[in-house]
Amino acid sequence: MLDNTMWRKYHKENNFRKYIAEFCVINEMDLIVEDKELYGILKAKLTKKELKLFAMDTANTLDKDLKVEFSYNDEELKKAKFKLYKKLKQDKTRLEFRV
Repeated sequence: MLDNTMWRKYHKENNFRKYIAEFCVINEMDLIVEDKELYGILKAKLTKKELKLFAMDTANTLDKDLKVEFSYNDEELKKAKFKLYKKLKQDKTRLEFRV
């Protein structure tokens, strides 16, 4: 299930649920039960670039590798991460993940 996703390219398991709960400040038990539906919402709420950054950053990819992958400098990477995690914390995004 969800084997050919951006997430699985950088993670061995479909453990995006715990990261969504962590960054959206939601109890993991309150998230949508079906992984496929939850991942679909994550894909819909983030751009492809943001989803890839989220997957790579949570996989503990080094910042230097992220900068090369996205052609960012230090400041641009910092802004991109800030924007990504801010977006996940916004009500219009995080409330979509709830049951």
